[in-house]
Amino acid sequence: MIRFQRVGKKNEPSFRVVLTEKRLGPQRKYLEEFGFYNPRTKTAQLKAERILYWLSKGAKASPSCHNLLVGEGVISGSKIKKGKIAAPPAAAGTEAETSAETGKIATEDKLQKTFDKEEQNE
Repeated sequence: MIRFQRVGKKNEPSFRVVLTEKRLGPQRKYLEEFGFYNPRTKTAQLKAERILYWLSKGAKASPSCHNLLVGEGVISGSKIKKGKIAAPPAAAGTEAETSAETGKIATEDKLQKTFDKEEQNE
């Protein structure tokens, strides 16, 4: 897995871009170092050829590292959004419309029952 490994002093973060085994922790020994990224100055120095080699061999990049690689032009594609993956907007809108229609039908049923009771009482 291609990921960041934090280095640097307290309140001065800097990251190495490294290849590690997925099950090992972030501060463990790494197989290969690909470069670094400094978020304070927004500078990065990457070995693009080695990154592409390992990606072709099946290595996966962490979401943050993937976004850096896309931003630096090492790989093509879109950035990965942070947080949970949301349902597509079209599907979400359809569900909302369906629940709104169900709510309208339930309200109409209640009104119909109320009118029926009033007619029976008269």
